Amino acid sequence: MLVALVDYDSGNLHSAEKAFALMGRKSGAGITVTSDPDVVSRADRIVLPGDGAFPACKAALDAVPGMVEALREAVENRAVPFMGICVGMQMLADTGHEYRDTAGLGWIGGEIDAIRPDDLALKVPHMGWNELRLHRDHPVLEGISTGDHAYFVHSWQFHPADPAHLLADAEYGGEVTAIVGRDNIIGTQFHPEKSQTVGLRIIENFLSWNP
Repeated sequence: MLVALVDYDSGNLHSAEKAFALMGRKSGAGITVTSDPDVVSRADRIVLPGDGAFPACKAALDAVPGMVEALREAVENRAVPFMGICVGMQMLADTGHEYRDTAGLGWIGGEIDAIRPDDLALKVPHMGWNELRLHRDHPVLEGISTGDHAYFVHSWQFHPADPAHLLADAEYGGEVTAIVGRDNIIGTQFHPEKSQTVGLRIIENFLSWNP
C-alpha cells in the first residue's frame, strides 16, 4: 500500500513522515513524501498537511503543476482515502477568509473564519493540548473518546455548512472544530503527528480505513 504525503513547500514534513512511517510499519504501508502528481495518482492513501496561512498554502498547492488535478481525480473520482491536517484540513472548505477570500478545494462545504473566543482572556492562536469532544462515530476515530487530548496550533477554524460533517470539536471559549469528514475524506485541525498516543491511533486507523 502506497501512502502519499503531499509536499508543496507548506512546512516541515519530517514529524508527519516519521509518525506515518511508524504506524505504516504495522500495516505494511509504504510512506512517500512527494511533490509528483503521478505518485499521488497511484497512491492508495493521500495525506495533505499544511502549516501557515490559508492563502499561501493554497497558492503553493496550486503552483505544483498537475497536483490539484491529481488530487481531484484520486479523491473525487476514485474515492481514495484522504486526510487533511491543519491547513490541509482547512483547504477542504469552500472558502478561507484569512487576509483575503481564497477558494478552497470545496470537498466539504463550509468556510474558514477567525477564532473568536467568548472569554477574552483566552489567547489566539489556540495553541497547546485540548480535549476532544466527539460528535459521532467514525472508523478513523475508533479507540478515541471524548476527553482525549490532541495538540492544536491555529488561529482560524473550519465552520462546516452541514453539521453532519463535524465529527469532533474542542472547547476554547466556544466550539472550535477539531475534526471534519464525509465519505472518503477526513481532516484534523490538530496535528496527529504531535498528539502522541491519540494521534498515532488516528493515523493507524486511517491507514486501515476502507470507506
